[in-house]
Amino acid sequence: MKIVSAIQKASLELKQNNIKSALLDSEILMSKVLKKNRSNVLLNSEKLLSDKDYKNFRKLISNRLRNKPIAYLTGEKWFWKYEFEINDKVLIPRPDTELIIEQVLKIYKNKCNINFLEVGVGSGCIILSILKEKKSFLGKGIDFSKECIKISKKNAIKLKVQNRLKLFKSDIDNFSLGKYDLIISNPPYVKKLDLKNLDKDVVDYEPRLALDGGLDGLSKIRKIVKKSSELVKLNGKLIIEIAHDQKKMVKDILRLNGFLTNKVVKDLGGNDRCIISTKIN
Repeated sequence: MKIVSAIQKASLELKQNNIKSALLDSEILMSKVLKKNRSNVLLNSEKLLSDKDYKNFRKLISNRLRNKPIAYLTGEKWFWKYEFEINDKVLIPRPDTELIIEQVLKIYKNKCNINFLEVGVGSGCIILSILKEKKSFLGKGIDFSKECIKISKKNAIKLKVQNRLKLFKSDIDNFSLGKYDLIISNPPYVKKLDLKNLDKDVVDYEPRLALDGGLDGLSKIRKIVKKSSELVKLNGKLIIEIAHDQKKMVKDILRLNGFLTNKVVKDLGGNDRCIISTKIN
């Protein structure tokens, strides 16, 4: 079968299964099988597929038909300016989370040296992107998942920032190493009862612990803010990603723990997504 025919057949199947990006997904998965970029695949789409490549392609399409995310099927995800290795033990990086990096670069535009901490590193996409942009920053990252620590280390080596990074397998409650100019986090903030309403490719495949924020969606945020009040320096910053309806409650949590809210940043959809605060007492 020709490459173009295999892609068209797969695209139709995915579309019939209500997968919106059917054609794009089919092209990406074909690129994965052939180990070529999409442009190369499309330029050579009249070529015949080997039986082995077709079999591997159909296996990937079968998984996609079961709503397994493209990023888990390819094992990679672009975030900020870089490609990160990921697997189904880590949350798939979202474009909205790039807001954290944008804000860090704005706030510390004229700063050469800061020591910062990320709580819940996942794939390492946030902390590593910052280290890549700011060549003299030093970062520490924690995660309770050994799989997250493992893949973050691999991505750090890939981006060549491993010498400015230290990673620890720990939850925030048990971490007490150092004082920081900045703490960042994209914590779990989905209400437990809302998890079932997420898209199937999210709720069925992404790690629940990276999504579940407890009954009110704020259980992990409370812990992070409380511990950050001990770990961040006076006048240091705390930047947290939040759900669209959590601004008021998170501002209250911050105030009770000695933080002054500086601003709330909206995502591309116009929803509150990132809250920036300063430790004032």
